[in-house]
Amino acid sequence: MTTTHIDNVNVTTKANVYFDGKCVSHGFTEADGSKKSIGVILPATLTFNTGAPEIMECVAGSCEYKLDGTDVWVKSSEGEKFSVPGNAKFQIRVTEGFDAYHYICAYN
Repeated sequence: MTTTHIDNVNVTTKANVYFDGKCVSHGFTEADGSKKSIGVILPATLTFNTGAPEIMECVAGSCEYKLDGTDVWVKSSEGEKFSVPGNAKFQIRVTEGFDAYHYICAYN
């Protein structure tokens, strides 16, 4: 099930802008103290580094991702999630002509 609304959060109003504007996100903290971000990735192929493990939830659009140490691109569409280990790299590819990838990222 795709997350469409998040209640009772504390949001950071200043956006985090990465990769010359190809990725824009806002951090937020849920009532239970869980830290997450919500954002959008425009068409591009981007490499991210993680500190903590992450769970990426697609709330609209789609992407392909490739975890560090693999050669396989895996598609993630609305309602799907994928996990990334901590202290790792991963790539996200959003293809021209498709909707941007809208996501929620949970930090564990």
